[in-house]
Amino acid sequence: MKCPKCQNMDTKVIDSRVIDNGQSIRRRRECEFCQNRFTTFERKGTTELMVIKKNGDKQLYDRDKLKRALMLAFAKRKIDNEEIENMINNLESEWSTDRTEISSQDIGEDVLKALKAIDVVAYIRFASVYKAFDDVEDFQGFIK
Repeated sequence: MKCPKCQNMDTKVIDSRVIDNGQSIRRRRECEFCQNRFTTFERKGTTELMVIKKNGDKQLYDRDKLKRALMLAFAKRKIDNEEIENMINNLESEWSTDRTEISSQDIGEDVLKALKAIDVVAYIRFASVYKAFDDVEDFQGFIK
């Protein structure tokens, strides 16, 4: 692993911890050249899941895109980053179990279901973007 400070490739692992319910490993590393310490995360690769958009286009599933959307939904809410990672890991496991393609609608509905169980405010925030609310009536109708 390349040192982010000096770009040296010789680094050693100082500490490893299993996180995300065994789905990831957090490693503390030290550069053998400049002694800079940094953290890396290791996660199992998921199969290349294709997302079918509303217009029929297909694109490769992007975990970071989903995480950014969730971070916006949870903005200024009390939630641990690890809990968000666990949610994404669980969803990805469910999606990639028996298929190689998934519709963006299925992703959105599954995320909404998971959010509803964790935080109602984040649930409504995510829904407002996912379902493209235009006015207050859309919010009121969704909440009912």
